[in-house]
Amino acid sequence: MSGSAMYLVGALAVLVAAVVVIIVRARLRAAARPDGALPPGRSAGQPGGGPLRLAPGDRVRIQAREYVVSGTVRLVEGDWSWVQHLLDDDSGTRHRLSVEDGPELELVLWTAEPGATVTPGAPTIDLGGRRYTWAETGQARYTATGETGLASAGTMRYHDYQSGGTARLSFEAYGEEGWRVARGDLLDPADLTIRPTSGEH
Repeated sequence: MSGSAMYLVGALAVLVAAVVVIIVRARLRAAARPDGALPPGRSAGQPGGGPLRLAPGDRVRIQAREYVVSGTVRLVEGDWSWVQHLLDDDSGTRHRLSVEDGPELELVLWTAEPGATVTPGAPTIDLGGRRYTWAETGQARYTATGETGLASAGTMRYHDYQSGGTARLSFEAYGEEGWRVARGDLLDPADLTIRPTSGEH
């Protein structure tokens, strides 16, 4: 076989292998996507079409539980911004999903702790058998849409704490109200499936 023929055969083999890899990866992604999950253009891993653009009425499955977005709070502090979506699962417990679009998308599912008696400010806080360490403090301006129980715009103060790699503790005060306490868990974007019901937004 001549050198040019061998080169063509080799190039063809590489091309076939590349096509096979692409097809296999596409099938694996499709098989792993739960029923009702969005195609890649609306996945949680792509914030332009994912959790940053949720709106009241959208449905979200986080791990094994389904929620409805009841309201959204958008916050800005200097050149940093993030979004909090209030979630309803008919349990009566207040949940929210925070979305920070930095170098990596950060998603945290928060659960309210209305009976907590701890207050922010100390370097460490013990709650629920876990010790949390102070991470950051600040004040942001917010705008709210949907059913949030807040004025349409205002200011919010916060203190954030962390424990281990994924556990979070937050204190938030909107306007002149007292502290709202919530515990959170860092999510993998794969834990989130979005089912928009309010149309593309």
